[in-house]
Amino acid sequence: MANRLAKRLVCALAAVVLGSATLVVAQGTPKTYSPPRTPWGDPDLQGEWPGTDLVGVPLQRDPKFGTRNRLTEDEFKARQEQFAKQEATDEADFDPDHPVGNPGDVGSPTSPPPHWLERGKPQYIASLIVDPPDGRMPPAAPEAQQRNAAAAAARRGRGPADSYTDRSLYDRCITRGVAGSMLPVIYNNGNEIVQGPGYVVLRNEMIHEARVVPLDGRPHPGRDVRMWMGDSRGHWEGDTLVVETTNFDPRTSGIGPNGGGRISEDLKIVERITRVSPDLLLWRMTFDDSKTWTRPFTLELPLRRDDSYGMFEYACHEGNYALRNILSAARAEERAH
Repeated sequence: MANRLAKRLVCALAAVVLGSATLVVAQGTPKTYSPPRTPWGDPDLQGEWPGTDLVGVPLQRDPKFGTRNRLTEDEFKARQEQFAKQEATDEADFDPDHPVGNPGDVGSPTSPPPHWLERGKPQYIASLIVDPPDGRMPPAAPEAQQRNAAAAAARRGRGPADSYTDRSLYDRCITRGVAGSMLPVIYNNGNEIVQGPGYVVLRNEMIHEARVVPLDGRPHPGRDVRMWMGDSRGHWEGDTLVVETTNFDPRTSGIGPNGGGRISEDLKIVERITRVSPDLLLWRMTFDDSKTWTRPFTLELPLRRDDSYGMFEYACHEGNYALRNILSAARAEERAH
């Protein structure tokens, strides 16, 4: 908790320095830009690329936008007003001069949303999903519908805490999956890229995930080898790092910590990571799993470089204690009845 409060202070200072600049993705990437090279000759993508600015950008696009993924000036102004109202609410919820428990307290709890959450900045982006063109998640495939129905049937008559397996992988501090570790939500939105000859490390602050990606063309392991974050292999296509990840444990999440249902053993994620300016990285993820969705889909995160960002340890003490308390409270309730 202290780590998150410290991060809020750091982010606040950064906001003062950066002013009210908004993250706007140009319609056309400058073709003249060439990223610097590492000492061994690869495009240099290293640095910290937090997604905090994107918190608040919807994953799926509001149908009213259709195939348009850029807000008009009037729509952007409305979004600015929405963010300003949220900031005012956050400030009103936090009154350190009147902490709860003091005689005559007229304030509100001293652990308001700003203490836990990271707020983004208004963006012109209508959705993170860029393909299909309407920015919407594809429908569930028939196999996924059957899988979800079977899971729901198996849970009938069970409580939400009969076992630790009834809680999500996120509740259990195990993983949020490849996408869930990067989607800009709640807190711990740091991302870091570290490179070495023949390897790239993709590190996420959320659930302290780190994927070591070899670039030497080695094949994926056999289909019997399954991992929460899958098995990643990378190569360069010009200045773009292409990472293909397969061999997922089908119990992991598809597109969010608990969203998108569960994936199948056929899921393949292809990431295309391109540095388009000294301080802007375009990170695209394409999800392909015909047993889960009716077609592939792609999301894109434009990430600003910020090497002053604090990548804190994700110890997850709260989640570990909470899980024990949830289960013990459920057993106590059962005994009482």
